[in-house]
Amino acid sequence: MKKVQDENVIPLFQEEQKTQDSAWKKSIPAQVFLNYFFAINYHINHSSEEAGLKHQAFFRQHNANLSEQELQALTKILHNCWSTEYALRATAELGDEMYLRNALHWTFPQAYYSIFAGLQAFLYTLGVRTNHEAAIRREAGRLVVKNAYPRTIGFYAAGAYNDFSIHRLPLAGYKASLQIAGKEIEAQAQIGQFLRTTRKLTANTIRQQVQSNPTTAIKSSKTGQVLDKWSTQHWQQITWRMGYTTLFDLLSRLRISSSQKEIDRFVEADIDFRLFHESLLAIVSYLNGIHESYVAQALGLEKYQKMVAELPEHLQHSFVEARLHQQVEPNFDGGTQPMHLSAAA
Repeated sequence: MKKVQDENVIPLFQEEQKTQDSAWKKSIPAQVFLNYFFAINYHINHSSEEAGLKHQAFFRQHNANLSEQELQALTKILHNCWSTEYALRATAELGDEMYLRNALHWTFPQAYYSIFAGLQAFLYTLGVRTNHEAAIRREAGRLVVKNAYPRTIGFYAAGAYNDFSIHRLPLAGYKASLQIAGKEIEAQAQIGQFLRTTRKLTANTIRQQVQSNPTTAIKSSKTGQVLDKWSTQHWQQITWRMGYTTLFDLLSRLRISSSQKEIDRFVEADIDFRLFHESLLAIVSYLNGIHESYVAQALGLEKYQKMVAELPEHLQHSFVEARLHQQVEPNFDGGTQPMHLSAAA
């Protein structure tokens, strides 16, 4: 398989696009987006890296001493997480293909905000109490780099524009295809491309913000005018603002897409919408289980079990309880259940 020579080239395989008919060309952006999320789920389930928390030092050392008021606030965050996941599951279970096609308008943000609330609950046990999404993603980036997450999702991108580096994803330099991943090398190549394009988007957004503010704008030393073209040195000056690009930044693209006109291009595309929903739901379930495990570790397993037992009626005996038994409890009792879960859990 040929390695990518320039990892910063953004256009997607123009030589392949020429051979496709116009209908398929219109579907390519949506197909690539589906490929990305399928690849993430494939990597979680097929990587040789650790997917659970049982052997993570950060997990074993985690604890929190919460007051009754803080416990109530944490419970409210988790209820938001689970209720959003409940709605996402209802769509996936009840909808036919046409319904699922049009449901992307709300399932994209539902997937993101369910994971976001679960992450927020984890951070709450660490003493990070904020609703600011960018701040939460930055903190999540630090935790990824500090090995708080399993190796299978511990990948990230760093570096300045035109000098991005991918970490903990050794096959990310290979060229991604327009096909659904069927091998680990293909999944990592697609995730690597997703990290690079997302970091490039972040860099360009920050540049626009910096240059639109007369106080922060980088200007020509000769003319004093705001620079239209940036050198490598200029890009390096804003790298600190970008933090690390992690899985949580990739997931934030769901929120971005849901608020822009290109969501209509997804609805009109010729892709497997059921597979898209299955991939999203599996990722949501896995990540929520990771954060629930951290909450259980912080509170103590018995207290967390009591929280699950006292859930609102619509969440009683549901995926939350199933995930407690299949993903959370094995981190504590030496259970041998697999950490690679389907969307059913």
